[in-house]
Amino acid sequence: MAGFFTALGLGFLYFVAAIPAGVAAGTPALFAALAAWLGYSLGGTIVLLTGAPLRDWLTRKLKVNPHPDPSKLFWRIWERFGLWGLGLIAPITIGPQATALICLSLGETPRRIQMAISLGVLPWVIGFAVVTSCGFKALH
Repeated sequence: MAGFFTALGLGFLYFVAAIPAGVAAGTPALFAALAAWLGYSLGGTIVLLTGAPLRDWLTRKLKVNPHPDPSKLFWRIWERFGLWGLGLIAPITIGPQATALICLSLGETPRRIQMAISLGVLPWVIGFAVVTSCGFKALH
């Protein structure tokens, strides 16, 4: 059970480490992947559901700049692939909270943002779960 909550918490805060940490803590890869997905999705949901004061604080804390900077990967993805591209790269770049903040400032609706965040992480969840599972089996 500790591994599930480890993956859930890390999914919220730092997705890349969530599944390996959950498996290392004793949770099967499938449940660690589910927990990491849930935690990651909750990261975007909380930002989208909270009021403007929390969003303003997070914007300052995370140093999120909603103005396009073509030299940064995030903005190049936005220009080329839009919200769905951002949802796909967010797990390995800026995470769900900053993605939600930026997409809100760009005029996207909370429902579409949450769908892009929750669905965009799925290929990463599957990939990390498979790699982690194979890696731990190789160590045994």
